Amino acid sequence: MKAKILLLLMVLGLGMFSLLNTTKEESTTNPKQLLWSDEFDIDGLPDSSKWSYDVGDACNLEMGCGWGNNELQYYTDSNKENARIENGVLIIEAHRKKKKNSDYTSARLVSKNKGDFKYGRMEVRAKVPGGLGTWAAIWMLPTENKYGIWPRSGEIDIMEHVGFEKDSIFGTPHTEAFNGMIGTQKSGGIKMSAAENKFHTYAVEWTEDQITWYIDDTKYHQFKKEKNESAYWPFDQDFHFILNVAVGGNWGGKHGVDETIWPKKMLVDYVRVYEL
Repeated sequence: MKAKILLLLMVLGLGMFSLLNTTKEESTTNPKQLLWSDEFDIDGLPDSSKWSYDVGDACNLEMGCGWGNNELQYYTDSNKENARIENGVLIIEAHRKKKKNSDYTSARLVSKNKGDFKYGRMEVRAKVPGGLGTWAAIWMLPTENKYGIWPRSGEIDIMEHVGFEKDSIFGTPHTEAFNGMIGTQKSGGIKMSAAENKFHTYAVEWTEDQITWYIDDTKYHQFKKEKNESAYWPFDQDFHFILNVAVGGNWGGKHGVDETIWPKKMLVDYVRVYEL
């Protein structure tokens, strides 16, 4: 998911990404200490000591309606219909339900000021939704915007999945120099036939000079620091997690939205951060 961007729609249009059928390459680093986690063990609303909510359809923000991407959902606050824990799993569920100016509701959980990290292995085990018009994401934004608003302070997309490409998973960094607004983004993707049917472990290993993307410990993308300038590498500051399911939008709705499939849900088994 994005902030002020046409996102990977531009990636797809401009062909600036690599979509790979990779051979298995295991993580070469051994995580050390577990720094932070949520195992989602207690039924009910998400733990308020670890998660807050982005709320609304963003029409009151500078980016305009739809969170900068013409998305169709309204994100609710502390609503079990859209975000709840059941049987050890976090459920983020989008519904076709009218809410103010939106025809859909969903949830967007954020760990800002409750789980903020610089460097480490960020690991999330999740099962993505399927269906035309779904857009699920596990991603990170800077907590303080040290270098200014997006894209100057960066973004790390750990996992993105859109329903019209059911067998593909994408990972992307965004910086001032490398982003979709100017057609220079450096995205990676991996083909997998069971993207929507099974839980998979999505991870990035983030150090002071590179970010590496994995799915089930298979490496499929890497982004390295090219210059010691914030336009190229703003990833020297704290970032926080965002978990959400959007409906439609510039990328998720590229081929339309099937109005008959809802509700649709992303399941999250855990979120963990390890020291490298």
